[in-house]
Amino acid sequence: MAVDLKPGSSRPARFGYLGPAGTFTEAALRTVPEAAGADLVPYVSVASALEAVRQGETGGAMVPLENSVEGSVSTTLDELAHGDPLQVTREVLLPVSFVLLGRPGGTPADVRVVATHPHAEAQCRRWLRANLPAADVVLSPSTADAARSVAEGRYDAAIAALVAAEHYRLTVLARDVQDSAGAVTRFVLVTRPGPAPPPTGADRTTLFAFIRDDHPGALLEVLTEFAVRGVNLSRIESRPEGDRLGRYFFSVDCDGHLADARVGEALSALRRVCADVRVLGSYPRADGIATQIRPGTSDADFRDSVNWLATLRRDGSTWR
Repeated sequence: MAVDLKPGSSRPARFGYLGPAGTFTEAALRTVPEAAGADLVPYVSVASALEAVRQGETGGAMVPLENSVEGSVSTTLDELAHGDPLQVTREVLLPVSFVLLGRPGGTPADVRVVATHPHAEAQCRRWLRANLPAADVVLSPSTADAARSVAEGRYDAAIAALVAAEHYRLTVLARDVQDSAGAVTRFVLVTRPGPAPPPTGADRTTLFAFIRDDHPGALLEVLTEFAVRGVNLSRIESRPEGDRLGRYFFSVDCDGHLADARVGEALSALRRVCADVRVLGSYPRADGIATQIRPGTSDADFRDSVNWLATLRRDGSTWR
């Protein structure tokens, strides 16, 4: 049953996140204004958090999209690409710092089995080899779930966020166990579809492009529609469609907003050459970096060209 999530209603807003409590995703959700005073609900997977949004159980969900070490989170991309459409309304960039957690009284020398999430393991692999070379690594659905399993006595230690130590009453055995000091994870706040936030001049648009058929130059056709309009792509990657081997769709982030003429024209062109285009939304960039507009691609330039063509069609040759 859908819940009343409108501002001013008698019930508080509800937002989901990849749980359990103590994940980096929860920390990311707590940074956004929408979550202030809201009920924050942990879910066991990205899929269940997004399905809760689709069913109206929550007003939105915070999920991880990519990190600077391991790349995109494929589960999130696939869940957003299929099923009822959802919309990205905000992104959060969260610096990631991992700690090694154990039960009170434990030491690193006691650790034989370490639990953590696959992306965390990838970001701490060298530290583990150097400091716990004999320890086995067990993969968990989330870093917080790994911490909880340690509290329950299933494993000796977990690599997780510092906040998980408080949630599960664990001891910090080692700090800053990540291999890269500058690691960052990008999270997105996902809601049911609606109007995009207004353009800020520092925006990002996320979409999926499903090619019509596999043929030489299929990717080039997609790239060209952006390039000729001066739209920069900050991320593009292929994902299997899942129905059979060799069929892929493209996941794309581009600079700019749906309201920008150059972005709108690029999307319209993709609609003509692709089997389907799913636009996840336009939203402010978390880093605040303004979109660079190349000469000839501003909204004013597009309006001028439209007016020029209209004049040409109405009055004939412009060679006067």
